[in-house]
Amino acid sequence: MVARAEIIAEARAWRGTPYRHQASVKGIGADCLGLVRGVYRALYGEEPEPMPAYTEDWAEITGAETLADAAARHLVPIAIDEAQPGDVVLFRIVRGGPAKHAAILSEPARIVHAYSGHAVAESPLTPWWRRKIAYAFSFPALTG
Repeated sequence: MVARAEIIAEARAWRGTPYRHQASVKGIGADCLGLVRGVYRALYGEEPEPMPAYTEDWAEITGAETLADAAARHLVPIAIDEAQPGDVVLFRIVRGGPAKHAAILSEPARIVHAYSGHAVAESPLTPWWRRKIAYAFSFPALTG
């Protein structure tokens, strides 16, 4: 079993990790998916499937919900309004486009995430970000 406090502590331990597209190494480099992958590895050991290469504009090219589909294979889908600290949220940045940004809720109104040009940071879940949430997931086998 994994405690929500463990998820949040691990996500926060990644703060300051430089943004690096496709990377997932705490303190060295991570993108938003790399952060979630790194937290998953810290909690469960190995990643559940190999990560294919992806371009920065992958979502715009395919239009498929690739990120949400992958999350649904390994995390537990939940209603957005049920998301709580320790859960993963996916954002649809462009209206009508697929979800392509991931973050971990660290508090009811704060997220830990990485995005281009910024290190992994803990940020307010502002109304702008909140409106963009398209999916929410819990890590498997959660306690408290």
